[in-house]
Amino acid sequence: MKRLTTHVLDTANGTPGVGIRVDLHEIGAERCLIKSTVTNRDGRTDEPLLDEAAFRHGVWELVFHVGEYFAHRGARVDEPAFLDQVVLRFGIGTDAHYHVPLLASPWSYSTYRGS
Repeated sequence: MKRLTTHVLDTANGTPGVGIRVDLHEIGAERCLIKSTVTNRDGRTDEPLLDEAAFRHGVWELVFHVGEYFAHRGARVDEPAFLDQVVLRFGIGTDAHYHVPLLASPWSYSTYRGS
């Protein structure tokens, strides 16, 4: 099934990233906001970011608002925060399920193409 999904893990606290705002942009001639959502109690979005009807090849960007999340959790960070928004720009080139997770702390992040 063709779709795009994500989830966030808070590696500083060993928990799902609950309540993190995630924006999805399509990158073409202009950068276009397609969807804005918030992660649930499992650190996932309630619905795919792109379902089969909206899924298409191209360049996409996910923006994870981790600075807001860690500030709300009371993380002791410098001002301005080292990480505010984590921006991941990636390509969709095949008709498949793309899962793009984020592992984040106030000071670092990593990602990969999951399954």
